[in-house]
Amino acid sequence: MHLYDYSSTHNNNPLKNLTAVRNYRVYTEQHLEAIPQIARLSPAQRRAMQVVAKVLPFRVNQYVIDELIDWNNIPHDSIFQLTFPQQDMLAPEDFDRIASMLDAQADPASLQTAIKAIREQLNPHPAAQQSLNVPRLDGEHLDGMQHKYRETVLFFPSQGQTCHSYCTFCFRWAQFVGDKSLRIATSESTLLHRYLERHREVTDLLITGGDPMIMKTRHLTSYLEPLATPAFEHLQTIRIGTKALSYWPHRFVLDDDAHALLQLLEKLVQAGKHVSIMAHCNHWRELDTPIAREAIRKLRETGVVIRSQSPLVAHINDDAEIWARMWKDQVKQGIVPYYMFVERNTGAKRYFEVPLVKAWEIYRTAIQQVSGMGRTARGPSMSAGPGKVEIQGVADINGERVFVLRFIQGRNPDWVQRPFFARYDAQATWLDDLRPAFGEQKFFFEEEYAAMSRDEHGLLMN
Repeated sequence: MHLYDYSSTHNNNPLKNLTAVRNYRVYTEQHLEAIPQIARLSPAQRRAMQVVAKVLPFRVNQYVIDELIDWNNIPHDSIFQLTFPQQDMLAPEDFDRIASMLDAQADPASLQTAIKAIREQLNPHPAAQQSLNVPRLDGEHLDGMQHKYRETVLFFPSQGQTCHSYCTFCFRWAQFVGDKSLRIATSESTLLHRYLERHREVTDLLITGGDPMIMKTRHLTSYLEPLATPAFEHLQTIRIGTKALSYWPHRFVLDDDAHALLQLLEKLVQAGKHVSIMAHCNHWRELDTPIAREAIRKLRETGVVIRSQSPLVAHINDDAEIWARMWKDQVKQGIVPYYMFVERNTGAKRYFEVPLVKAWEIYRTAIQQVSGMGRTARGPSMSAGPGKVEIQGVADINGERVFVLRFIQGRNPDWVQRPFFARYDAQATWLDDLRPAFGEQKFFFEEEYAAMSRDEHGLLMN
C-alpha cells in the first residue's frame, strides 16, 4: 500500500511562515556558563548549579532554552526547574562536601570517589529493576531488557540511552552519569526478537531509555520493522516512551529522517499493531508551541495513538490547575491522558516528593475540572517493587482513617484490581512509608513479594 507522503506541505501547516529553523545545540555541565541566559543569574545560583551538576546529570538543548523557559520568572519557572539543577536537590551535607572539594580544587580521583558515594545513597535503581526485572534467555541474563509484568517487556536500545534534554526528577538518572555499572542497555535486536518469539504471553513491548527518539530512524527500524511479521502476531502493542514532543518536536517534522520515521510508524499500524507514543509531558506549556502542535498532527496522521504521562513533582506541577489545563489541552489535540505518577524514591526525591495525600487531593481537584474524555488519566500511581499501586482516596472506615489503594498492575496478575487499605499518614510519600490498616501486620502481597525477591527473578517466566 502506498504510504502518505509526510514530507508534503499541509495547507494549514502553521510552520510555513517560519523564516528560520534553529540548529540543534546541546549544553551539558561543562557548558553551563556558555548559555547566554545564565548570565542573568547571581553568582551563588550559578555556583550551586555547577555543584549539583557534578552529581546529577544535566543536559538541555537550545529549543528548550529559547522556546519553553520563561526567563523572567527564574528560578520559579516550571520548565527551568524541570531542566536546570537546583541547590536543594542534594542534601545540605552532600552539597557542602562537593562545593568544598571544588573550591579546594581537589584531585579528580578524590572528587569522583565522593560523587560516587553520594550517587549510591540516592537509590539509583528503584523497584529492584536491576535484579527482579531482568529476564533470561537460554539461562543468560538479558541486561538490556526488563520483564516485570506478564504481558509487558521493556527494551533499552543502546542507541537511545540519552535524551534531548534531561529532566531533573528523572528516575532513570543513573543511566546518564557515565557509570557503565548503572546502565541498562543493549544493541542486540536479535535477542529481543528471540525472547519475544519464545514468550507468547507478551502482548506489549515498550521501547524506552533514555529516549528512543534520540536514535536515527534506521536504528529504530532494525528493532521494530521485524515485529510486523507473522512470527510476532501475539505482540499487539508497541509503545515508545519519549520526551521528544516536548524537548525536540522537530524529530517528527524537520529532522532529516522525520519522513522515514513517520513511514515506519504507519507501516507498523498497517500491519495491525497498536502503536502508542508514550509522551512524557510534565506541564501544559511543553506542547503549546507551533512546532509541537505540528508534530502531534503528523504523528496522529500515521494512525498512532499518543498517550501522556507524568509524575506529580514539587516545583514543577504540584498544582491542580496545571494538571487540569494540561489534560484539557491534550484532549483537544487528540492526546489521551494516561497516568499521573507519584515521584519515585530515587535521585533528587527529597526536592521533588509530594505527600501522598496531597498528590491525591491534586488529582481529585484536577480530574473534577475535565470531561470524561480527560478522565482516562489514572493515578496517583506508585511504580513500586510489587507493582503499580494507585491511591484511590482517603476514607473513614469503622472509626479509622485510611488510604484506599489498589493494584493497577502487579508482579502477580491476581493482585490486579484488588483493593487494600493503609493507615492514614499525612507525611507518607511512598508505598514503603505506609502500614496496613485495621490492625493487620502485613499487606496481603508482602509475603509473596518477599519470596519473589529471594528468588531473584520476580516472575516465574524464565
